[in-house]
Amino acid sequence: MTKEFKLPKGYSSKEEYVHSIFSTIAPKYDLLNTVLSFNRDKVWRKITVDKTGLSEGNRGIDVCCGTGELAFEQAKRVGSKGEVVGVDFCEEMLAIALEKTPEKYKNNIRWLKGDATNLPLPDNEFDGATIGFALRNVPSIEKTIKEMKRVVKPGGKVVSLELAKPSAPVFKQLYYLYFNHLVPIMGKLGIGKDGPYTYLPNSLKVFPHQDKIRDLFGDVGLINPHYIELTGGIVAVHVGTVPE
Repeated sequence: MTKEFKLPKGYSSKEEYVHSIFSTIAPKYDLLNTVLSFNRDKVWRKITVDKTGLSEGNRGIDVCCGTGELAFEQAKRVGSKGEVVGVDFCEEMLAIALEKTPEKYKNNIRWLKGDATNLPLPDNEFDGATIGFALRNVPSIEKTIKEMKRVVKPGGKVVSLELAKPSAPVFKQLYYLYFNHLVPIMGKLGIGKDGPYTYLPNSLKVFPHQDKIRDLFGDVGLINPHYIELTGGIVAVHVGTVPE
């Protein structure tokens, strides 16, 4: 059974707590992602967008876009005739995404403040949707997947990149040693504050196994839900297709 996430004192909701974390780490978010993942995050994002099947002239959406890295990867695929929308509820993250948007993408990437469980967008607007390292953080995993499905056209893909739970003996023990003990220390050194990178391993502890997330994709009506594990199973890419 999945454990329940416990809010720290002083916060009335998980959304409020997560917002405070990402507001704090926004300036160092990209650097710490690269360092803590040993530079594998770029490869993970490329594979994630590969799974959307987005191509020249398509429209893509990245939910909980953060500082925009998955949206930029989408923009490479859809080209100058396509469009990408990045949605996030954290103003500090969106400000960084806007600031670092390459000149060549400025006309076809739109940044939008919004809630992942209630996207401010019409039905059937996009050819594919991604979400990266954020299903752990949303108030409702099921509602978020439903919203991604709602805004994607029939036949389009909904794709999630997320931390997972490796199962290989020895590697699993080494990974959890690193993740539970070294990541919080490295995160604190990186941002000069305790707390945000302690949340990271704690959030994974209460997050469902990748099999459960696959089942949720199917439960909300996505066809052929499946996932692939990357880098020994420390992350998983889940894919589902919106029915025709």
